[in-house]
Amino acid sequence: MEKEKSIKLNFLMNALLSISSFIFPLITYPYVSRVLQPEGLGSVNFATSIITYFSMFAQLGIPIYGVKACAQVRDDREKLSKTVHELLIINLVVCAISYCVLALTILFVPKIYENKALFMVIGSSILFNSIGCEWLYKALEKYVYITTRSMIFKAIAVVAMLLLVHQRDDYVIYGGISIFAASAANILNLINIRHYISLRKLKSYDFRRHFRPILIYFLMSCSVTVYTNLDTVMIGFIKDEVEVAYYSTAIKVKVILTSAIASLGNVILPRASNYWAKNLKDKFFSMGVRAVNFVAVTSIPLTIYFMVFAREGVLLLAGDAYTDAIIPMQIIMLTLFPIALGNIIGIQMLVPMGGETSVLRAEIVGAVVDFILNLILIPRLASAGAAISTVIAEVCVTLLLYLSFKKRVNTAFLSNIKWIKICFAMFVACACSFWVKLLFQNSFVTLAVSATLFACVYILMLYIVKEPGVITIFNEMKVKLKRK
Repeated sequence: MEKEKSIKLNFLMNALLSISSFIFPLITYPYVSRVLQPEGLGSVNFATSIITYFSMFAQLGIPIYGVKACAQVRDDREKLSKTVHELLIINLVVCAISYCVLALTILFVPKIYENKALFMVIGSSILFNSIGCEWLYKALEKYVYITTRSMIFKAIAVVAMLLLVHQRDDYVIYGGISIFAASAANILNLINIRHYISLRKLKSYDFRRHFRPILIYFLMSCSVTVYTNLDTVMIGFIKDEVEVAYYSTAIKVKVILTSAIASLGNVILPRASNYWAKNLKDKFFSMGVRAVNFVAVTSIPLTIYFMVFAREGVLLLAGDAYTDAIIPMQIIMLTLFPIALGNIIGIQMLVPMGGETSVLRAEIVGAVVDFILNLILIPRLASAGAAISTVIAEVCVTLLLYLSFKKRVNTAFLSNIKWIKICFAMFVACACSFWVKLLFQNSFVTLAVSATLFACVYILMLYIVKEPGVITIFNEMKVKLKRK
């Protein structure tokens, strides 16, 4: 029996990848936000949100479907090669169509045409994402490669950012470097793909077998992309780029935190799909229970901490010009737990079980709710209104996903979470760290000291009250230390 890769190693690698995604904006965002000012930064974020829709169409939901499809045949090189060939060809055909539509949009939409150079630069990400086949590497659980490669390119981008972006008019250069950091590694993916599949043309292809699942995943991707990027797009059209900059600053920390929390969830999908295909349901559900507990233990305290220290976070991240982002940031932090929980239940559990339509239905509801609330709240409350809309939409999505999951199986995920112990530890940690706000004036020092104190007290309290997940980690550490 082939020895399985350690899911702990996969989690560690994906956590490092998330940390690199945290360090990159932590280093560059405070610099570029001050250099570009809200106008330049808002232009880049607005263009990125628009391009995201074209990229969504070009991807057709393949980033999620490809992981599942490849994971199910990853032990058969011939079947795996055929699957990758078919998906890559479909991806490239739709990518070409997406570029045609983008060209027409740039030509005929005045607000976009006036910044056509920026849109063309950021639009290069559509091709990079299409040729990268990141879904194959995730299906094969090549997380060491994915992490190492991504961190190298991000490091290069940080240096380039500091060397090339010096004034407000350099926002196009900033957009290009951002795309390089996020997408250039996909070229390396295409070069290395020969190690895992055969590149020779196969005798026959069966594209039709992918159409129905791709359509479902595409609709899922559409709904997610709509309500995750709709806020920025609608603020840009209803208000202006300055409000876009405020909102983008507010959600920057949320995006970083949800990526870090999702580190475990992202490595579950290929393994979960493999377990479900082999009918190893006990392992499948056990993995889900641990993942949900991890999400609760991490996301709930992070929500409270960054609501309390939102002002210091915004001042450190962007500067005094972005103080209007503080309230939206405090509101948007309430999405951390719903997003993380919804990711585990929906993408990592329901999808391997064949519950794509349930996920799609929940995400469509979320998109509709977000759109309607944005129309009502953005004209009145600007970026704060968009934040409120997002919170309500995410709660609706997660609730629908949980109800759909409960109909399929009677696994009490949420009842296994020790809510009282988590809340007790969180409030003690908050009380012990709040006074730091009064002691220091410097935002960096305040956050560094308070975060360290908060984390140490929180973990200690969880250990004292014997929270199962933390106790398990400490016991495993003891065993390893004894072995050494």
